[in-house]
Amino acid sequence: MTQTLLITGSSGIAAATARLAASRGFQIFILGNRESECKDLCAGLPGSAYAVADVADYAAVQKAVAACIQKFGAVDAVFNVAGISGRSLGDGPLHECTPQGWRAMMDIHAAGTFYVCKEVLSHWLTAKKSGTIVNTGSVLARSPEREHFATHAYAASKGAIESMSLAAAAYYAPMGIRINVLAPGLVRTPMSLRAQSNEKILSFLKHKQPVKGDFVEAEEVARIAMFLLSDESMPMTGEVIRADAGWAVTG
Repeated sequence: MTQTLLITGSSGIAAATARLAASRGFQIFILGNRESECKDLCAGLPGSAYAVADVADYAAVQKAVAACIQKFGAVDAVFNVAGISGRSLGDGPLHECTPQGWRAMMDIHAAGTFYVCKEVLSHWLTAKKSGTIVNTGSVLARSPEREHFATHAYAASKGAIESMSLAAAAYYAPMGIRINVLAPGLVRTPMSLRAQSNEKILSFLKHKQPVKGDFVEAEEVARIAMFLLSDESMPMTGEVIRADAGWAVTG
C-alpha cells in the first residue's frame, strides 16, 4: 500500500526529502508558506499535493492536515522540518535577543512542530492507526558555539522540540507510534546563505564539521530522514540523531 508523507517546508532539507521519498514510492503532501515554492516542488513530484499555511498559525495547520487526509485518505508519516533563521528578526545572545526574535523562533519551531504533531496524532488515535514522526532539532540545542552561532532563541526552540518529542515518544509508544528527532549541523540550504558566503565560517567548518570539512548537504540529511521515517528504522523511537559531520564531538 502506498504511504503518505506530510512534510512541512518547501525548500532545502524539506525539498530534498520530498524528492527522495517520492522516488521511493511515497505520496507527498507539502505544507509550506510560499505557494510558488510549493507549486514548483510538487510539479516535479507526480501525484503530490500541497497546502499553503504558516506552521505558526494553528487554524491554518488544522486546515492543511485536514486537506492532506481528504486528498490521500490518511497520513502515514510526518517530517516537521519547516524553519527559519532568527538573526534578521533580532535573535542573538540573551542580552541582545529581542522579544520579537524570541517569539518568532518559538512560534515557528516549537509551536509549529507542536501544532502539526497535535493534529496528526489526533487523527491517528481516532483512526487507531500507527505512524512515524520525525521532528527537526539542531546540533546547537546541545552543542552551542559562541563565536559564529550565538542565536539563543533558535537553540532554545530546538531544545524545546527535543524535549517535547522525547516526552511524546514515551507516551505514544504503546500505540505503535514512533517519534524521533533529527538534529543537523550546518547544512547548505537557503536558510544558511549568510554562512555560505562568510569566509570565516567556511574556514571554521573545516575544523568544526571535519567529516565533510564543509557544509552538510540537504540530500545527505534527507537520506537519514528517510531512514527514520521508514520501516527500516523500526523499532527506534525517542532518539535524537545527529547529522552534523562531527560538530558535536569536535572541540
